[in-house]
Amino acid sequence: MKICVFGEMDVEYPSKRRDVNFNSSAITAMKSRYTCRMYQGKTIEPGLRASLIQSLDDNKLGPLGTKARFEIIAASEGDVSSLKGLGTYGLIKGANGFIVGATESGPKSLEDFGYLMECAILRATELGLGTCWLGGVFTKSNFAKRIQLTDGEIMPAIVVVGYREEGSKERDKVRKGAGADHRLPREALFFEGDFNKPIKDEASGPYREVLDLVRWAPSASNKQPWRIVKTETGWHFCLARSKHYGKGSLLFTLLRIPDLQRVDMGIAMCHFELSAQELGLKGSWVVEDPALPLPDKTEYVVTWRPKV
Repeated sequence: MKICVFGEMDVEYPSKRRDVNFNSSAITAMKSRYTCRMYQGKTIEPGLRASLIQSLDDNKLGPLGTKARFEIIAASEGDVSSLKGLGTYGLIKGANGFIVGATESGPKSLEDFGYLMECAILRATELGLGTCWLGGVFTKSNFAKRIQLTDGEIMPAIVVVGYREEGSKERDKVRKGAGADHRLPREALFFEGDFNKPIKDEASGPYREVLDLVRWAPSASNKQPWRIVKTETGWHFCLARSKHYGKGSLLFTLLRIPDLQRVDMGIAMCHFELSAQELGLKGSWVVEDPALPLPDKTEYVVTWRPKV
């Protein structure tokens, strides 16, 4: 098994419980969170906002070594004019708060960004707030000005955050059209040995619940691009490209949309690591060559190496 090298360093990332400061359970937040597009328009209570800001400040280094920064842009009490120009193209109702992030450009920056932003989303969920990822449908230039985006930074996505409108989940037509309550079956996502053998429950062992929580993680257009192969050396995360997404896509090139499926991989990593740690399953992230025959339009990303 060959360790991939960036520069002259072997790339291995010891894992620890990230400083997200969950009061109860990251797993509970994963199970209860859903994409919300309808909000009450209420200002986020100062105490909740302070707790979320603290989590963002404590969680700026991704598991693969990239730094990011996050800010909350929210309307003050009775004054929504402060959000003027921060459009979401009519997809969101009643939003008056956003989590906006910027990251350095690097070989794993988008994966780290997705991981860190999903941590923030899970913390917001625990605080009783609704959230919605926005990748390509927001006025990027205006948000960039608000956080003073530098030439060396990228802003892959933002997240709407606020108080959910009652019944919003059931009345969300976009949600129904995207099939948000459905996921690919386990046998299409998780494998043992190679991509020809879907993993069975008994082979998943203590990671069975971890895989289920990855399966239900959010992703752009609900494409679920992650594929995970278990071998003797670890759990290998691979990205199965969807049509019209990422590098080589004319649509994404013209609109200058970041590679959102790499962000999705970071979201999957977040669900995997936080749930594994909560279940007492220790390990570390490693970038290595797993020597796996890869299907068409599939690329290796990272490996979770369990600690024996």
